[in-house]
Amino acid sequence: MHFSICNRRFFILLPTIFLSIISYFIGSIPTGVILAKYFGNVDLRNVGSGNIGATNVTRAMGKKFGAITLLGDVIKGVVPTVLAIFLLDSDYWTAVVGLSAFLGHVYSIFLEFKGGKGVATALGVLLVTSPLATGIGLLVFIIVFAVSRYVSAASVAAAAVIPIAVFYTMRPFPFLLLASLISILVIFRHLENIKRLMNGTEKKIYTNSHSNKNI
Repeated sequence: MHFSICNRRFFILLPTIFLSIISYFIGSIPTGVILAKYFGNVDLRNVGSGNIGATNVTRAMGKKFGAITLLGDVIKGVVPTVLAIFLLDSDYWTAVVGLSAFLGHVYSIFLEFKGGKGVATALGVLLVTSPLATGIGLLVFIIVFAVSRYVSAASVAAAAVIPIAVFYTMRPFPFLLLASLISILVIFRHLENIKRLMNGTEKKIYTNSHSNKNI
């Protein structure tokens, strides 16, 4: 009987582990680095801020490739999370898979476990698990960016608001936990930006700064 229960648990966990690994690898795909390499013949990590996200791609290669990078990074979060919802039938395991995609972008195995700030991939994950709360976060992002022109400030503000929005929109606890963990990591990845915002040295978007690291 005990063996039967353990066996059943193993077969429940197996798809979760497999999908989480696949999710991490999908999240690890450095969209911006690939686009910059094959369409601009540049190493994005040595251009502008050195960051791999859409903001730096926009500065290095223009709005078109910045938009493609943004879309690609969002899709990296959407696809694994949607698969988890349909295949795993568990909010907890869906949260694990979504978090794996986000961590893949932030700590990419293809970039020696370095990566971006995770904002776009987080957007993809949270659009699936908590769409209304994510919409509120997007609204906050748009307002803060429109007023300040700082992508970093808008990203941090949205990250801070989304877990609260998830709570008040009464999403399942695993999704609240997921949003909280993502929020903490996004803000952590923006610590240098926050320091520059506080001392007035952070650069606004569409400047030629080599020190601005936003998304």
